[in-house]
Amino acid sequence: MSTLDVLISTTSPDVPMPHYAHPGDAGADLTTRVALHLGPGERATAPTGVRIALPDGYVALIHPRSGLAAKHGVTIVNAPGTVDAAYRGEIAVTLLNTDRTQSVDFAVGDRIAQLVIQRVERANFVTVETLPGSHRGEGGFGSTGGAASTGGTAQ
Repeated sequence: MSTLDVLISTTSPDVPMPHYAHPGDAGADLTTRVALHLGPGERATAPTGVRIALPDGYVALIHPRSGLAAKHGVTIVNAPGTVDAAYRGEIAVTLLNTDRTQSVDFAVGDRIAQLVIQRVERANFVTVETLPGSHRGEGGFGSTGGAASTGGTAQ
């Protein structure tokens, strides 16, 4: 696996640096720098205290933590969040508690999201009269089936 130098600063010396929990992990853990209480169905934006400078041609994507989703129903509202290469502000994560009955509390330093760095391509959008055909055509939402409640078969 290759590495990329990403410049980073924090809002205070006690903010943990993003870190990879295991060798080969795609996402580095981000933590909250404030305590949060999320009641059922509530959302809140958690500042991480982390600012980064990505090289042009890269993006940072903010992904939910699978453990928070499975154990507590906590996800990220705009997942994945996008941090563009030119952005230099503090990364913040808008969390949502999807549980209908249980609240969730976060302490300062709790892991709340994963930061994934990826290379991106810039598109040159070319206007044409018609698009070339494909095997899928205009089949969109639900066009491949998979809804057991409608009698369809999963594909």
